[in-house]
Amino acid sequence: MMDISLFLLLGIFLFVSGFFIVLTRQNVIMALMGVELMLNAANLNFIAFSQYDRLELDGQMGALFVIVLAAAEIAVGLAIVINVYKRYQTIRLDKLNQLSN
Repeated sequence: MMDISLFLLLGIFLFVSGFFIVLTRQNVIMALMGVELMLNAANLNFIAFSQYDRLELDGQMGALFVIVLAAAEIAVGLAIVINVYKRYQTIRLDKLNQLSN
C-alpha cells in the first residue's frame, strides 16, 4: 500500500498548477481547465483521506459530488464562453475587462 503523503503531494502539485493557470492565462478556456485541475486535486485528497477509514464512504461521496459539480460547472462555463464570444468576438480575459455595450 502506498503512503498517503505521495497522494497529498500530487494533490498539492495539481492544485498549485491549476491555481497558477487560473492566475496567469488570458484565455477563458485555459482558466476553466485550471479550475478543473484544482477540483481534481480536491478529489484526489478526498479519496486519499478516505482510505484511512474504510468503513465510511464520506471521501468517495465527496469526490462524486465534486465530479458532478465540475461537470455542471464546465457546462455552464462553456455556455457562457460561447455567448461571450458571439457578442465580443474574443475569449481573452484582458479584452473582457468590462461588461458593457
